[in-house]
Amino acid sequence: MNSKELRRSLQAKWLTYYGNNREWIDKLGIWVTVEGQRRPSASFILGVLATLEPDLTRLLPLVVELSNHPDRIIAALGLSTNPATALAALEQEHKMLPSPDLPQVILEPVQPPIYDDDRCTGVGDRENDRPRP
Repeated sequence: MNSKELRRSLQAKWLTYYGNNREWIDKLGIWVTVEGQRRPSASFILGVLATLEPDLTRLLPLVVELSNHPDRIIAALGLSTNPATALAALEQEHKMLPSPDLPQVILEPVQPPIYDDDRCTGVGDRENDRPRP
């Protein structure tokens, strides 16, 4: 997995995790503001991602050798944004989740056509189907 794919994978996994657990994450005292962006602490995000992404677990020892500052690691991974804002933008861009205001659409099963084999005349006549001498 290259670094671009890893970043995309980590962003998707983090936003999915945040979206699924938003109710309790928003209540934790882990929120910080870094460069004008409100987000959970870098240590919390790294802990979540180390659990969700095995490739990150193998890379973290090397990453920490290069920089042991969690906020810089999160910024390098492209995760230094407010997850609620990023999730809302993603949903708006891709329309991933249906709006609760939309009416429920119920699809009826399609009935296959009924064919009457006895009434079928075919496309040719029987004389042309005979082998020629």
